[in-house]
Amino acid sequence: MNPHLSIVIPAHNEAPILPVTLECLRVFLSEQAFTAEVIIVDDGSTDKTSAVLQEWTRAFECLRVLRTSANLGKGASIRRGVLASRGKCVFVTDADLPGRPEDISRLLEALDQGAAVAIASRRPSPISAAPSPTRYIASKVYRGMVRVILGLPVRDTQCGFKAFWREPLSAIVEELRSNGFSFDVEFLFAAWRRGLPIKEVEFDVVERRPIQHTILLQSPRMMIDLLRIRLTGGRVLKSATTRAIEPEPPVNPTKSRERAPNPQGPLVNPEN
Repeated sequence: MNPHLSIVIPAHNEAPILPVTLECLRVFLSEQAFTAEVIIVDDGSTDKTSAVLQEWTRAFECLRVLRTSANLGKGASIRRGVLASRGKCVFVTDADLPGRPEDISRLLEALDQGAAVAIASRRPSPISAAPSPTRYIASKVYRGMVRVILGLPVRDTQCGFKAFWREPLSAIVEELRSNGFSFDVEFLFAAWRRGLPIKEVEFDVVERRPIQHTILLQSPRMMIDLLRIRLTGGRVLKSATTRAIEPEPPVNPTKSRERAPNPQGPLVNPEN
């Protein structure tokens, strides 16, 4: 029997943080009524990530590990993990799990309420409250470029905390071209252009490790990717056409997490 939820985590040289993330997920899933699988895509790690995951596969029975011999990028890892998933719903998170485990439930509830995609959106804050002013400014500039170039009505495209129905989104994921950090915005743009309802759920970021500045190093490439996405991302590919899902009985009779969304519904406004 396929699990209800698939959790997909891209990981490149994440040995220090993975035990923290996996323990959070292990405790969270042990308290849920639904079944789940955790898929970690080891993206050509050269540190002790492989050894850490090998140890955890013995202690965490729902953990699956996929490995690549070379570093292909965050987007490529997410794509591989999603296409290998078996759950009715898919939750994708960065390796450091930037939110509370309980926030996963909030995203799943948004799916129950009709969204095809539910994304965590960092609460607006002044630059004085940002742990990294440089990263804060870079993120602001990038979000502005997303709005200008793509017209995508989503406030926070880069937060690594997203959930969606595997069908019909897996077909769209398969057709995406971005292998790096632009994967997130290409995914959301493709879903939006196909009329799939997206809901943003505000949450507070949990910093489980020192701030990384990878986004700054990727900025020139991400700008070029936005132009490519604008030119090609709106095309509806034959293998990525949207389709409705037949509802199935919920795992827990008191909840409705097995109810499928209406793929042609409107874009849902961010949660207040």
